[in-house]
Amino acid sequence: MISWIILLFLFLISLLILIKAADVFVENLVEIGRYLGISQVILGITVAAGGTSLPEFGSAIISVLTGSPDLGVGVVIGSNIWNIAGIIGIAASISCVISTNRDEIRRDGIMVLITSTILLFFMVLGDINTLTGIILISIYVIYLYILIKKQQKYSKNHEKTKKINIKSLSFKIILLTIISFFALIISARILVFSAVEIASLAQVPEIIVGLFGLAIGTSMAELVVTVTSARKNMCSLAVGTVLGSNIFNILIGIGVPALFVKIPVEPLSILIDAPVLIIITIILLLFMRSKMELSRKEGITLILIYGVYAFLRIFLLT
Repeated sequence: MISWIILLFLFLISLLILIKAADVFVENLVEIGRYLGISQVILGITVAAGGTSLPEFGSAIISVLTGSPDLGVGVVIGSNIWNIAGIIGIAASISCVISTNRDEIRRDGIMVLITSTILLFFMVLGDINTLTGIILISIYVIYLYILIKKQQKYSKNHEKTKKINIKSLSFKIILLTIISFFALIISARILVFSAVEIASLAQVPEIIVGLFGLAIGTSMAELVVTVTSARKNMCSLAVGTVLGSNIFNILIGIGVPALFVKIPVEPLSILIDAPVLIIITIILLLFMRSKMELSRKEGITLILIYGVYAFLRIFLLT
């Protein structure tokens, strides 16, 4: 009884801290971006996406160190499916119309589709090994190079704006950004720990916890940042955070652990999870291809698709 109370207390407190930390993080991140002349799109893809993906990355590393490397693949794929169908769907359903631009779709949306397909290709070949890890990390380096070139072009076009705002960045903004960033990551990890322990006490199968509880839990930071961004009408940051997170999760979240140990692949992940991730990505790109917007109706559709996937996956596992 005491264990239940402690875990529930940790869950609720960490959730409240996570929500507040994400709100502060988004506000101050954008202020720093304006000062440096960085676009919201680039901010979402790099800093926000990489930062909020640390729980997934940490989970993959922990899985390797504890002798369960296959769990890392499940967490990454499950998180990526949830990021698109759940997070973007929820953001579109409860806040504003999620908008983007053609550059973001062509570069980041297509990159998510490519990385998901590459992951499936290596999964079909067998265990994910060191060579696969090197290839995945190399692709991420190339992707970052493209982003840097894009940012250099953006900064050149906004050089005058940067000079005007040179006195607008205070030490308080920097401090709040750092504190909120660490608070966001730490609270997300505590949230995951408490959720997994509660599931264990409730005798929920570990595979279900990994694919859904742990996957959604480690994506809680992305959920809060994305919904917060959308509610503040920073929709480019919302989409960029999710797309960048999915790219980071696959190329780094799986690539780095693969450098240290072979990661076995579950057959059902090849037959169901990875293909669903690719299909969900294609659906998102099709929804946004014409008007570069995701409506509330389309957001609800994504949520329903995730519900069907979760039901079928749990049914097949039992």
